[in-house]
Amino acid sequence: MGELFDQYPIAAKPKHGEKSAAFDEMFAAPGKVRPSYLKIHEALAAMTQDELIGRTAALADSYLAQGVTFDFAGEERPFPLDAVPRVIDRPEWNVLDAGIKQRVKVLEAFLADVYGPQNAIRDGVIPAALVATSEHFHRAAHGIDPANGVRIQVSGIDLIRDEVGTWRVLEDNVRVPSGVSYVISNRRVMAQTLPELFQQMRIQPVGEYPNKLLAALRAAAPGGVEDPTVVVLTPGVYNSAYFEHTLLARLMGIELVEGRDLFCSNGKVYMRTTGGARRVDVIYRRVDDEFLDPLAFRADSVLGPPGLLNAARQGNVTLANAVGNGVADDKLVYTYMPDLTRYYLGEDPIIDNVRTWRLEEEGSLEEVLDRLDELVVKPVDGSGGKGLVVGPAASKKELEDLRKRLIKDPRGWIAQPVVQFSTIPTLVEGGLRPRHADLRPFAVNSGNDIWVLPGGLTRVALPEGELVVNSSQGGGSKDTWVVGNDRATVRQFMPTNSTVSSIVAGQTSADSGFGTQQHDNSGVGFQIQQEQQQQTAGAAKLPPLAQGGSN
Repeated sequence: MGELFDQYPIAAKPKHGEKSAAFDEMFAAPGKVRPSYLKIHEALAAMTQDELIGRTAALADSYLAQGVTFDFAGEERPFPLDAVPRVIDRPEWNVLDAGIKQRVKVLEAFLADVYGPQNAIRDGVIPAALVATSEHFHRAAHGIDPANGVRIQVSGIDLIRDEVGTWRVLEDNVRVPSGVSYVISNRRVMAQTLPELFQQMRIQPVGEYPNKLLAALRAAAPGGVEDPTVVVLTPGVYNSAYFEHTLLARLMGIELVEGRDLFCSNGKVYMRTTGGARRVDVIYRRVDDEFLDPLAFRADSVLGPPGLLNAARQGNVTLANAVGNGVADDKLVYTYMPDLTRYYLGEDPIIDNVRTWRLEEEGSLEEVLDRLDELVVKPVDGSGGKGLVVGPAASKKELEDLRKRLIKDPRGWIAQPVVQFSTIPTLVEGGLRPRHADLRPFAVNSGNDIWVLPGGLTRVALPEGELVVNSSQGGGSKDTWVVGNDRATVRQFMPTNSTVSSIVAGQTSADSGFGTQQHDNSGVGFQIQQEQQQQTAGAAKLPPLAQGGSN
């Protein structure tokens, strides 16, 4: 198979005592490469390990120069991008695309219902107590009806492949999902580093994302506004995703603002400019609900202007994504998604959930407690892998502490079997080895159409056998290639002048924002978050009442 694959364990043994090995996405069996990976394998097999290490080092140097870094154990590092891409063929992607669109439609319907007539509660599809006790169900969101009916302009639907290669939804992220900047930056540096593969393979481009997002934001403007002013609201330079905020604002050609740049007057929102106050119609906010408006939520927050929710309630400004969306990505609501899909759409889910225990149901808590050492237990409101306990890998003390927490608060937890995420060859210290990965596709909803970014963000756990893919716990990423025979798209991104620069321009937007230091110059760095921005975590680094770098 070539030098790089000489020591590659195709049928790697499970680490946590699972009954079956993980599904390897490149190899069906030793020496048998899956069709979608044939060209990748051919290119890699022609390389020496030193050559691949050299290309990987070039990726890291490129990211370090661009400021695409993250804070790991107090050390500023370039975000790990593996030189081996993930490949999804077009027919398989078409199924995922349809499944993600279906998922977004159900989530939109649920949010409109739960903040409106609550028919699903009345009809017994989902318990009222589950919704009412959700930390992210905000009564302040009642009465805020989006102009075009869209509450989820951007969503990140996390997917995994199980032991037999079946795609499943791991969780939904519809608050302020992060990571699309990695998709764009990964594609740019991969096109620069492996241009020969981009010349040979029909890889769907990712450069349309900023245009699609801007169109969706403009479509969400209040009624009667013909040329809306759209801004990106950031917590500031100390936020771990500040790089993403600056990049998206640049690519969309709109203003990046902080809370101190905005003010409310007579139920409208204005932006301070050198030319005077300017009306703002749509705010793509990258600030958590609790910090948006000190009059509605935290009184000590300076991340959003006082009166913002009142302006939204009057229909004078649109917040994207909508306030209160977090109830839809509550991990208990996740367990009801198959029922909600049938209820709202009259369809079965295209992509199934992972089997999940709701601990409040009769008999569930007892079963989970009996099997604690063989299950994964997650906090309902957790994110970024925080609080997650992998039973087979936990110590007796950790399991005993967990047992006490579950008995005390069964509403706050769910349990799932240990699913062996699929593996992809990944360069680590010992060479190419199988490493577990998930996938976060991003969907943009304009009201007229739901568009799914081809591929999305593949996150990979670099430690052997690790299932948590978060960068803060040592994870990295891969460029995700959707390959197929869409000739119109191929002509669009494959220029006749196949220079490296033309290939890069065809795969990403014409002005990617790189080459200028669009990043956090304070040294705090850039770190992807699995679900949404953790403003409270960032606030700990700052003086009191100066969260997000507003002052």
